[in-house]
Amino acid sequence: MTRRGLLVGGLGAGIAALSGCSAPPTRADGGVPVSQPPQSLAAPTGVPNEPVTTERVHSPARGTSVELITMRPAGVAGRMQICLALHGKGAGARMFLDLGVPDMLNNLVAQGVPPFAVVAVDGGDNYWVARNADDPQKMLTVDVPTWMANRGFETLPFAALGISMGGYGALNYARNPGLSAVAAVSAALFNSWPDARGRNAFADQAQWEATEPLRHTDDIRTVPLGVWCGTSDSFVAQARQLVTKARPRISAIGAGGHDAAYWRKVLPEVLRFVGETLP
Repeated sequence: MTRRGLLVGGLGAGIAALSGCSAPPTRADGGVPVSQPPQSLAAPTGVPNEPVTTERVHSPARGTSVELITMRPAGVAGRMQICLALHGKGAGARMFLDLGVPDMLNNLVAQGVPPFAVVAVDGGDNYWVARNADDPQKMLTVDVPTWMANRGFETLPFAALGISMGGYGALNYARNPGLSAVAAVSAALFNSWPDARGRNAFADQAQWEATEPLRHTDDIRTVPLGVWCGTSDSFVAQARQLVTKARPRISAIGAGGHDAAYWRKVLPEVLRFVGETLP
């Protein structure tokens, strides 16, 4: 089978809520200034040159319109490979603008890392797993390649990174073959069904068992993996379990919490890890 065929048959998750830990702080309105085009479901064609583009597109897999944000190094045009960026619970695609990813990409290119684009899209709050007719994993494997082809990027992502709930989603996405890198940052993982059930995200215990990354590490051992987590993070014990079970290429358990300050600190290293795995 082709990688596209395998992806289509693959598995069908922020700053604001900190992935369901303590009560969420108010989300800042700041971030990289971007133009706001009118809502449109049309698919533009051609190779984009803008460093940051934001638009609303309809996701058949999720049954709703979502915000799609592409971030590429300034001054680098042409067809480019993409890394998916999966946001945390209570946030959306703009989480990565708020964290400063566009400037980080510019700095990496200036340091000699091969250029690539980061693509973020709204995935809801259900840990990037299907709930009723809302299937964000299917959006990643079916909708995203179509959107990228229509926008002049390489069709299939070469890498994925996720923060908090997005780490859960990225590790599930890593079970699709053909990725060059996956990065899990402060991944929200669970040791038991009672812990997972309290997130009100999973349809039932069977769905959690089928998608919990700690229960399926054998499926991702062949993918170059990076794991980052703060020692003050409530998920640090699970991060250490992931390191033991999945044997990542990079594991960085250091000072920090489950918050934007930590994520801003480690994201340059995360993006460098991703860029250096470009095929």
